[in-house]
Amino acid sequence: MDGFDEYIRKLRMDQKLSLRDVAARTGVSVSYLTMIEHGRRGAPGVPILKKLAPLYKIPLRELMKSAGYLDEVAAGPSDDEEVNRAFDYVMSDPRYKSGTRLSGELTIDVKRFIVEMYEKATDKKLLPGG
Repeated sequence: MDGFDEYIRKLRMDQKLSLRDVAARTGVSVSYLTMIEHGRRGAPGVPILKKLAPLYKIPLRELMKSAGYLDEVAAGPSDDEEVNRAFDYVMSDPRYKSGTRLSGELTIDVKRFIVEMYEKATDKKLLPGG
């Protein structure tokens, strides 16, 4: 993927992480990360992207798309659409009463939090990834 090296470096820099920080938190070697960021290696495989996405605070789907693993057409629903679908499911579950007193417009982050709490409480997986 053209520009992936610059993109992945920008993501790291935006989080104010050194290559050593990333290596320590993901188990990916500093030398491999350096080669990726300098364009001497192509985009890493999906297992490594799965480690980098949460650290860089970016949806895995977006990182995979930028690495060339997902086509725009084949990408399916956006991350926000997935969260909204899962949130609607949670709110329709009559056994789950938490959050039903919420009023006003909820941000996507609040909806994601509610879905994640539901997942932990019910041991159901509603959101892809992670």
